[in-house]
Amino acid sequence: MRILIAEDDGSLAQALACALRLAGHEPLLVRDGASAQAAVERDTFDLVILDLGLPAVSGLDVLRHVRERGATVPILILSATAGVDTRVRSLDLGADDYMVKPFAVAELAARVRALGRRKRPQATDIERRGSLAVDLCAHTVTIDGRNIVLSARELSLLEVLLRSHGRLVTKNQLVNHLLSFGGEVGKNAIEVYIHRLRRKIEDAAVRITTVPGMGYCLEMDQLERLPH
Repeated sequence: MRILIAEDDGSLAQALACALRLAGHEPLLVRDGASAQAAVERDTFDLVILDLGLPAVSGLDVLRHVRERGATVPILILSATAGVDTRVRSLDLGADDYMVKPFAVAELAARVRALGRRKRPQATDIERRGSLAVDLCAHTVTIDGRNIVLSARELSLLEVLLRSHGRLVTKNQLVNHLLSFGGEVGKNAIEVYIHRLRRKIEDAAVRITTVPGMGYCLEMDQLERLPH
């Protein structure tokens, strides 16, 4: 799952990200409430792990904002407050689960698995654009039924572009997206990955358009729409 972790305690956030990455998930870290709101608005997540004590914008305000937008992403609350009132308020605002700090990482991982099972009623989640089909659960790509081999980072970028089909995705957004894989990622690396993606999906009825100085956009190939 792609998981947003909104936690201002750097050590805890890194520990959670490491544990989730080892479990096969794709975590993205933010340190304040404003960044958490922006991340949910610009991207798609399978789960949000949200600390209530965030700076700038509180976790409760982030929770309220996400639900008011109509987003149904599961939200797991983390809090140093064990009081019943705070638990009840969080659940009433739309939280799916609540954990009190300190907690065992193994228990959090189990709750993440439970929320993941609750979210997925179907075995597959396939995005189609023209002859291109991406199975977001199985992480496979086909063009006219033919399997296309992509690296993990290439596939991750393609999924982001698919979810934002027809809309600009900036280089900074793509860099931040790939930071969850670990290691250094720069804008030059993004250009390399995009170049490889273009080459590998060139037979599909889609194209990755460059918006100079800004980013990229996945669009249907207009040539494919012309009558023969």
